[in-house]
Amino acid sequence: MLAADTGLPLAKTCALSLFVFAGGSQLAAVTLAGAGNPVAGVVTGLLLNTRLVAFGILAAPLVSQSRWRRLVGAQLVVDEPVMLAAEHEDPVDARAMFWFTGVLLFACWNLVTVLGAVAGDVLGDTRRIGLDGAFPAVFVALLAPRVREPAARRVAIGGACIALAATPLLPAGIPVLLAPLAVVLAGRLR
Repeated sequence: MLAADTGLPLAKTCALSLFVFAGGSQLAAVTLAGAGNPVAGVVTGLLLNTRLVAFGILAAPLVSQSRWRRLVGAQLVVDEPVMLAAEHEDPVDARAMFWFTGVLLFACWNLVTVLGAVAGDVLGDTRRIGLDGAFPAVFVALLAPRVREPAARRVAIGGACIALAATPLLPAGIPVLLAPLAVVLAGRLR
């Protein structure tokens, strides 16, 4: 729906879900492109997806069969399939969970992308139903499990403060790109 609201055609919206398949990155790209800053959308999406490098390492044994399975499996390396697979000690069960969850999530995500884009075209301005808060909500949902430790919470709060302070001064998307400075500052304070 956000993609439709920014004028992104259905074919491009669907291609984004098929080839990028990472919710936070997709929402960032669409939201920031709609705000007039597509470069910040791409950079933010790439930064958000850096977490998938660690997931890729965890998922490597789950997709270590044929080249074709590795290629398809790499596309399914997102938070949910990898984390659910990691809950299983038996490698056969872990592999089955990864593939089941990954394929199901991929299919549902792409189906809902089409439905949302069509609904967005029908509804017109989706801001009136509150979708402009979708990207921040998804970002907070991705961040929440990672801030269990006090040090991680301090870094997250520092990043939020940097982004909030920069928001009135800089174009859309740039404050989010500056937020990782909190990690650098936290390292310096140690």
